Amino acid sequence: MDVSAAEIKRAASAPPQTTSSGAEILNGSEILVRCLQAEGVKYLWGYPGGAVLYIYDALYKQQGIEHVLVRHEQAAVHAADGYARATGDVGVALVTSGPGVTNAVTGIATAYMDSIPMVIITGQVPTPAIGLDAFQECDTVGITRPIVKHNFLVKDVRELAGTIKKAFHIARTGRPGPVVVDVPKDVSLHTTTFSYPGKVEMRSYNPVRKGHGGQIRKALQLLLQARRPYIYTGGGVVLGNASAELRELADWLGFPCTNTLMGLGATPSNDPKFLGMLGMHGTYEANMTMQHCDVLLAVGARFDDRVIGNPKHFASMERKIVHIDIDPSSISKRVKVDIPIVGDVKDVLRELVDQLKEGQQKPDAAALTAWWSQINEWRRRECLSYKRSTEVIKPQHVVETLWQLTRDSDVYITSDVGQHQMWAAQFYGFNEPRRWINSGGLGTMGVGLPYAMGIKLAKPQADVFCITGEGSIQMCIQELSTCAQYKTPVKIVSLNNRYLGMVRQWQQLDYGGRYSHSYMDALPDFVKLAEAYGHVGLLVEKPSDVEPALREAIKLKDRTVFLDFRTDPTENVWPMVQAGKGITEMLLGSEDL
Repeated sequence: MDVSAAEIKRAASAPPQTTSSGAEILNGSEILVRCLQAEGVKYLWGYPGGAVLYIYDALYKQQGIEHVLVRHEQAAVHAADGYARATGDVGVALVTSGPGVTNAVTGIATAYMDSIPMVIITGQVPTPAIGLDAFQECDTVGITRPIVKHNFLVKDVRELAGTIKKAFHIARTGRPGPVVVDVPKDVSLHTTTFSYPGKVEMRSYNPVRKGHGGQIRKALQLLLQARRPYIYTGGGVVLGNASAELRELADWLGFPCTNTLMGLGATPSNDPKFLGMLGMHGTYEANMTMQHCDVLLAVGARFDDRVIGNPKHFASMERKIVHIDIDPSSISKRVKVDIPIVGDVKDVLRELVDQLKEGQQKPDAAALTAWWSQINEWRRRECLSYKRSTEVIKPQHVVETLWQLTRDSDVYITSDVGQHQMWAAQFYGFNEPRRWINSGGLGTMGVGLPYAMGIKLAKPQADVFCITGEGSIQMCIQELSTCAQYKTPVKIVSLNNRYLGMVRQWQQLDYGGRYSHSYMDALPDFVKLAEAYGHVGLLVEKPSDVEPALREAIKLKDRTVFLDFRTDPTENVWPMVQAGKGITEMLLGSEDL
C-alpha cells in the first residue's frame, strides 16, 4: 500500500507546474517546506525515515531552513524546545512514523508540561494503510493527544497549508504549547495548488488577551490595602515576555518577590526585593513569606505541588489571592483565589502599572516597613549556607564559581533534572529571563545537552553551559556527535557524585538509607568519551582546581568541553520540604533530621 515506484519516478522527473492563472502546483513536501519558510523557521531538528523521505527530499532542494541531524528523535524535540525557550520563537522538529514518533513522545510531553510553543511534524504511513498495522505505523494522534495543545492528521494535501498555519497559530498564542501535525507519506507526494493563508480564523479557538477592567481595579485596591503583600511569579511571566512590566510593578510598590523554578530571571537575583526561589527546595524566607502574607499576587503560576506543598497546610493561613493567567483552567485549580484575572500577563501587568502611576498611589509605608523587618529576620537564617571543604569538591561551590566567572557575560544555563538542577537554581544568579533553561513540570532527565545545542545555534555569540549529573548526561550523550557535526561548542559541567543524587537523597531521608539501585556502578571515562567525539575533556578532582578548569573551558570558545567534576557523594540539597508537608515545614540541613 506504499506509494508506487512509478509515482516516485514521475514526481522526481516532473518539471514545476503552474495553473492557467499562474498558481504554483507543488507536492505536499514542497508545500510543507514553503509553509515553514513563510513562518520564518530558521532551524529544523530531525531524523529521517521512510515516511518522511519526500519531505527530506524537499529540504535538500531548498536553502532557507537549516536542518540539524540529531542522533535520537527525543533529542530533536528537546533541541527545538531549548531553542523555543531561549528565543520565544516556535521550535520545530521533524520525525518519521512509528518509533520516530514514540521516541519523540518524551520531548513533546516535556514541552507540554512547561507550555513551550512548538510544532512537531511527524511522518505517517500512506492513508490507505492507516489502521492496518503497516510497517512503522502507530496511532500518532491517539498517542500524543494527552500531551499536546492540539494535533492534526492531514489526509488531503489540499488541507496541508491551512493546517500548518493553524498549528503555528495555536502553538504560539494563548497559553503556548506543542502542536503535532501528522503527515501521511502519500500526502507528502500528492500535488495541489499552493497558497499560504495570511491569517487564520478558528471559531473554536479565541484566547483572551485583555484582562477584565473591573477585576484589575479590584486587584489594585487589594494590593494597595495590603499590610503583608507578596508577588509570586511563575514561568508564565517568562513565556509572556512580561519581565519588564513585573519589575516596574514591584519597584513602584516596593513589594517582596519570589519566582518559581520556571520563573527564575523574571525578577533579577540581585534585586533586594527578590527573596529567592520558593517551594520544595526554595529559600526559608521565600516560603515563610508565602505562608504568612495577607495579600498574594500570583502571576503566570499554577500553585503546583512543588511550590505550595500540602494544600491544606497552605490554606490554614487566611490570605487574599489575586491570580493573573492566560489560561482560565489554571485559576482556582489547586487553590481557591479571590480575584481571578484571565488575560495576557504582559497586558494585565501593564494596565496595573499604568493605573498605579495615573493615580500616584502607594501602599501603606509603615505596614510595609514592618513586613520587611520580619522578612529580614527570616533572611538571617542564611538557609543556603553549606560546609565548605578543601578536601572534596562541593557541588554548590562549582555552581557559585561558574556564576562568579560568568555573571557579567552573555550566558545561558541549561540543566538536566536532579540535585544539580536545584543547586543551579539556588546558586546561579539569573538576572534576565530566558537564561535558565530546564525541565520543570515533567522533570525530564537528558534534556540539558540537547537544550544547549538548540540554544547555541540560536545564540552563537553567547556562552552556553549545561549543568548536569553523570546519570542525566548519559541519557542523550550521543548528541556529542551532533555538537561535533554542527559546531555547537557548548560547555558541559557534570557534577559527578556517582549516584542518582536526588533518588539517593530521598532514599536516605524517607527509605531508611536503603539505596536501591541509585548508585552508578560502571561509569565511562567521560574525558576519553568526550575526546572520542572530537571534544575536550577535563577531569577535576580537587577544590583548588575548580576555578582554573572553568576558566580553561570558558577560554576555549570554539570547542565543546566536558568538565567531569568529582563531587561529594554525600551532599544533599537544602532546604527541603518533604512530600506531604507544608512549605514552612522545611528541613534546613542534616541537623534537622
